[in-house]
Amino acid sequence: MTTPGGPAGPGHPGNPGNPGNEDGKPDSDEAHSAFTPPLGVPLPPAPEPEGSAFSPPSGTTHPAAPGPGTPSGSTTGSHRFPAFTPPEGIPMVRLASDAPWQDRMRAMLRMPVAERPSPEAVAKPEAEGPAVPRVLDLTLRIGELLLAGGEGAEDVEAAMFAVGHAYGLDRVEPTVTFTLLSVTHQPSLVDDPVTVSRTVRRRGTDYTRLAAVVRLIDDISAHEVTLEEAYRTLAEIRRNRHPYPGWLLTAAAGILAGAASQLVGGGPTVFAAAAIGAMLGDRLAWLCAGRGLPEFYQFVSAAMPAALMGVLLNLGGTHLPGGGHLQASAVITGGLYALIPGRALVAGVQDGLTGFYITASARLLEVMYLIVGIVFGVTIVLYVGVKLHVRLNPEEALRTYDNPIVQLVAAMVLTLAFAVMLQCERAVLPVVTLNGGIAWVVYGSLTHQARLSPIAATAVAAGMVGVFGQLLARYEHASALPYVTAAIGPLLPGSATYFGLLAFTQGRQDLGVASLAKAVALALAIAIGVNLGGELLRMMVKVPIGGQARRAAKRTRGF
Repeated sequence: MTTPGGPAGPGHPGNPGNPGNEDGKPDSDEAHSAFTPPLGVPLPPAPEPEGSAFSPPSGTTHPAAPGPGTPSGSTTGSHRFPAFTPPEGIPMVRLASDAPWQDRMRAMLRMPVAERPSPEAVAKPEAEGPAVPRVLDLTLRIGELLLAGGEGAEDVEAAMFAVGHAYGLDRVEPTVTFTLLSVTHQPSLVDDPVTVSRTVRRRGTDYTRLAAVVRLIDDISAHEVTLEEAYRTLAEIRRNRHPYPGWLLTAAAGILAGAASQLVGGGPTVFAAAAIGAMLGDRLAWLCAGRGLPEFYQFVSAAMPAALMGVLLNLGGTHLPGGGHLQASAVITGGLYALIPGRALVAGVQDGLTGFYITASARLLEVMYLIVGIVFGVTIVLYVGVKLHVRLNPEEALRTYDNPIVQLVAAMVLTLAFAVMLQCERAVLPVVTLNGGIAWVVYGSLTHQARLSPIAATAVAAGMVGVFGQLLARYEHASALPYVTAAIGPLLPGSATYFGLLAFTQGRQDLGVASLAKAVALALAIAIGVNLGGELLRMMVKVPIGGQARRAAKRTRGF
């Protein structure tokens, strides 16, 4: 039996019959909001300075002061002001309605989370939308293919953001960290968040698959495919075979090395020797990959045949029967062009420039390991060659080239072979070949005619590659990687890398450090130039190129 003044008595404030407590809530410290004083305590006066970030403008009711007829501790919808919101409001991200989804989502991601406005509301039917776990799973699967294909972390997050928003998940937050993908969705501030993650354990280069994924995202962001259709399309993309057979990839590696040898003054014999060395290295790397060896050892094995071909040619004599001179160093330099991880380097620097420092550090560390593998393989062969009294002359790099037409053709052939190795679509090959030729013309004009330093000329040429790559990507509504990565092939620092390694094996550490420092500077110039060119184009061009805002999307219903 309870007393009249006990917890259940009529005189207790928590009793619904108590006239002093209209909502029937228990009168305890835990029951009060952090912004509502207990009963009997007067409300604090409103701050006098008008226009403060913590006070509403004049003519409005203070958030904590209830109006007449309003229950204690509550406010009407017209007089509710969020805490820490300035009187003038939060500036909205305003982009053209026909801007590509890459630009719209990238603008959202580059804002602080506390100031990020909600995207445009998506029209939802009365029936329930797609299940949240399935949307998050599709988002992760798409992000996995993009990250495995070499896209930058910011582009992957923008794509995941676009997919989640297209299917009605407005409060979605993707995160990309090198090999880990995660996405969090919180329906409201009072609901529990849902977080799922996925690890990218295997990566490979297939720009045809990458282009198909970007087209799928384009269709999803335009609300032209349902969730089930998107799943079927993604499964079809995964099942598609590579566009080029293995023997053609090996031949492309040989052609790339042979064309690169022409850029540093080689002839037909050097072309053939460099091609044979690169093809042997490619097959040897495939053999190591089939045995399950890590990628570091694959690069070590791939670098050795090209260096061995240069040493053997030097042992056999560098003078041709017709009185010509055989440049054995060009054979090794051409082989290095096919191995330098330019794609990973550009992606790593791009992640660093866009604020993804953890991912950038991991990518650059990966590049360092791969380059060390190349150095290890080449240095072993060169050390043996030096012990056999092979005369490899570092000053051969200073020889003047007097046939720019041959070098231009070689640069375009190198770009074409590089694009085939990256598994680009057949329709992309002519365009990216032309982009590589333009890059080489710009570089040659600046170095030989304008007498500009090679590092500055490389940065300008790479910037042109980035501009044209972004321009073509916008025109085709595709990723810029297929148009950019292969086109920077002629600019890669193959000769500087080789001559730095050769100087170390000959005991000239000062010259070796200078050459390798030049190689690093050239690589950074390429990466920064490509990124800056793309950013400049995005700043100048706000709408898609072409008469229509978007190409007619290919329907994915039915296979």
